[in-house]
Amino acid sequence: MYNNQSAEDIAARIAAGEDLYLLDVREPNEWEIASIAGSERKAMSQINDWWGDLPKDREIVVFCHHGGRSAQVCQALATQAGLTQLTNMTGGIDRWSVAVDSSIKRY
Repeated sequence: MYNNQSAEDIAARIAAGEDLYLLDVREPNEWEIASIAGSERKAMSQINDWWGDLPKDREIVVFCHHGGRSAQVCQALATQAGLTQLTNMTGGIDRWSVAVDSSIKRY
């Protein structure tokens, strides 16, 4: 249904030039604290408003704070929207801030 990959693996794929659609499903108050450059922000709480606008021709990497909500979003997008190119970024933005970019604030 969907893949799981670490923040480090996603960062390596981006550095290698892969065209990944980074989807941040945290809530707006969380976006104000920390964000990953180039990611799209679409709150999980409003998934019914935006899921139909997602690209169907490229891999979507979904992330949240630690990876739990993003896994739920991947599950929903796979089963309800029929999307097949989905990856949950395990560890979320928290892991990204530790392993990839320490300038991103942890919370």
